[in-house]
Amino acid sequence: MAADEPLVLGIETSCDETGVGIVRGTTLLADAVASSVDAHARFGGVVPEIASRAHLEAMVPTIERALTEAGVSARDLDGIAVTSGPGLAGALLVGVSAAKAYAYALGKPLYGVNHLASHICVDQLEHGPLPEPTMALLVSGGHSSLLLAPDITSDVRPLGATIDDAAGEAFDKIARVLNLGFPGGPVIDRLAKEGDPAAIAFPRGLTGPRDAPYDFSFSGLKTSVARWIEAKRAAGEEVPVRDVAASFQEAVVDVLTRKAVRACKDEGVDHLMIGGGVAANSRLRALAEERCERAGIRLRVPRPKLCTDNGAMVAALGAEMVARNRPPSDLELSADSSLPVTEPHVPGTAHGHGHSHDHDHVHEISKDNLYS
Repeated sequence: MAADEPLVLGIETSCDETGVGIVRGTTLLADAVASSVDAHARFGGVVPEIASRAHLEAMVPTIERALTEAGVSARDLDGIAVTSGPGLAGALLVGVSAAKAYAYALGKPLYGVNHLASHICVDQLEHGPLPEPTMALLVSGGHSSLLLAPDITSDVRPLGATIDDAAGEAFDKIARVLNLGFPGGPVIDRLAKEGDPAAIAFPRGLTGPRDAPYDFSFSGLKTSVARWIEAKRAAGEEVPVRDVAASFQEAVVDVLTRKAVRACKDEGVDHLMIGGGVAANSRLRALAEERCERAGIRLRVPRPKLCTDNGAMVAALGAEMVARNRPPSDLELSADSSLPVTEPHVPGTAHGHGHSHDHDHVHEISKDNLYS
């Protein structure tokens, strides 16, 4: 870690995690997360209004915790990065507003970055600089995507995506049918280890010869599993929860890994990066490792804590933006709930980068008040 590498703070509020990370170059210095998942559990899913309010309450304490953990002052930062999309509009707005306030008060450049591109870039903190191009399989509660990234800061190309439910969403819905609570991913993963993945032949969506080779569909699988469970209950039979969990999970990870390996072969890419919350799933990791090894593909998966939403991934992409001299965003930066992955970051306009010299006196007053 060199002292001249960019020191960047990243803020992530796209869903129910308030994440603040600090990195220097590709070295992680702090990863502070405040989760509101418990507040959503009784509703069986994330409630946008509750998430937004939780971000508001957690923002400043989480930023202060990250600065303390990293052993740096806010004045030392070279930039502030924030997820500007995609995600829940209200939740994103809290993060973007906080990032703009800190950037303005500190006189630091602001980088609005893409949530999905951040999930790819976080792997640099674990396994060093990303190969170019990078093939990435991103799987979470909101996304299931196959992406090719020749340059993570400026060129990310979607090869395929879910046409209905995301993989993580299917995990949550099946967990609800099985009365396992929310979130569903971790508990299904745990129960599946004690079940038989071949016990029930659940369908593999979009795997026919005429189907889109890189797109995903989990809605039919979810319906099939739910109907199978309902039929058992209607017949007065006990539902073999562990076998259902294992068979359902196998159907999901079979399709994900099969399509990802195929994309690597078709594009001539000799490695695969897997990210997003579902990348924490132990069976997905094991099957991906097995299939990649057989195909001569090198697998890169960050540790589970870096797969779920966090500020470190945003800081990682922000640091890469600084290192490659990408233009910062304007202070007019807005939250964009449907920001396309083809836009890894939101650059400023030709009229400057949001810091007008006319406001220097305001900066000084703000800085003295906040960080004296």
